[in-house]
Amino acid sequence: MQIWELFIIAVGLAMDAFAVSICKGLGVQALRPQHALWTGLWFGGFQALMPAVGYALGIRFQTVITNVDHWIAFVLLGLIGLNMIRESFGQAEDTVNSSFAPAAMLPLAVATSIDALAVGVTFAFLQVDVVPAVSLIGLVTFALACVGVKLGHMFGVRYKARAERFGGIVLVLMGGKILLEHLGILP
Repeated sequence: MQIWELFIIAVGLAMDAFAVSICKGLGVQALRPQHALWTGLWFGGFQALMPAVGYALGIRFQTVITNVDHWIAFVLLGLIGLNMIRESFGQAEDTVNSSFAPAAMLPLAVATSIDALAVGVTFAFLQVDVVPAVSLIGLVTFALACVGVKLGHMFGVRYKARAERFGGIVLVLMGGKILLEHLGILP
């Protein structure tokens, strides 16, 4: 997998964290740099941890599933992406606690990184070098979460749905690309 493909996947995965970061920024009366830093560390850390865990799980099953690994990657990325797109059209108003305490941040960090766990499984099947991949995912998420807090404080939740929709579309397209490459349709 090329570095630009990993970067696109990282951006797609980071969109949930970016959207929640916007909401966190919205709830802050007096924004301080540590708000953005703390949010970036929580979300970036978990976005790096979860694909590493997924990779460790996936590597155990790699030899058993080698003949269908491209289909698994296609289905997992497609389902994750479609779910993000579906959620972006939801009518329910999300409420995010404005606290930055670990008790408030941990559930958000876990919830926004579940998709990354499944992507980590696909990394095992595709034999991706996991250390640079999870590092890139963590760094991209860290940066976007920091920016999200600032943007949320400035603009509110106006762009939350669009960010989530964009991330979903990216993951669906990457899943399709993996399948088409394996089938020999794309070089």
